Amino acid sequence: MISRRFRGPTSSGNGGYTAGVLAQLVPAADAVEVTLRRPPPLETPLETMRTAAGWVLRDGADAVAEAVAVPTPSDVVPRVDTATARAAEESYRGLRSHPFPECFVCGPRRRPGDGLRLRPGQLDEERTACTWTPDVSLAGDDGRVGGPYVWAALDCPAGWTGDLAGRPMVLGRMTVSLSAAVRAGSTYVVVGQRTGIEGRKTFTASTVYDAGGQPCGRATHTWLQVDPSQFR
Repeated sequence: MISRRFRGPTSSGNGGYTAGVLAQLVPAADAVEVTLRRPPPLETPLETMRTAAGWVLRDGADAVAEAVAVPTPSDVVPRVDTATARAAEESYRGLRSHPFPECFVCGPRRRPGDGLRLRPGQLDEERTACTWTPDVSLAGDDGRVGGPYVWAALDCPAGWTGDLAGRPMVLGRMTVSLSAAVRAGSTYVVVGQRTGIEGRKTFTASTVYDAGGQPCGRATHTWLQVDPSQFR
């Protein structure tokens, strides 16, 4: 069940978080690719089923998402330092206009400790950056942040490399490789980059770096342009 806390649009689950939940079922994979087939429903019992290719998340007879093991993405978005990422946050366009203002990851209406409250601002026309200091509520007793939250943090900073206010999009596919632990209370830098546009599709990449400049996770994405009124 996807709790309402983890919504992206008001009426459906955040794509990155939902994908990360399903990805946990794929064992010993260098990377996992999750394809979202429909908006993940909230507060609804869902079924996970193993298939010949991987795993599927189902709402009754309908496939919500499918996960398969894949090779590690080669895309790594170049790092910027923490000061540069914090400066970029000042230009976060979601504070002025946001198609999904309650988004768990980047929604300006979320309270501290309830959402991630990321503010991915523009570095240039194709890149964003922001900082992320994970709340203790996202970690286990060992301080390690759960994989679905890292997937979520790798989601929206890539989406904001486009004009989400003028061209609203939702996540269609996400491929992630996690290479190091993310820990609550430490500050990370998340960078996103747009890599192409093809009709309704936008292609992006993102990377999360620790304070020493080492990548903890990387992702590639396919986004689909939508009418945001269909998600309210």
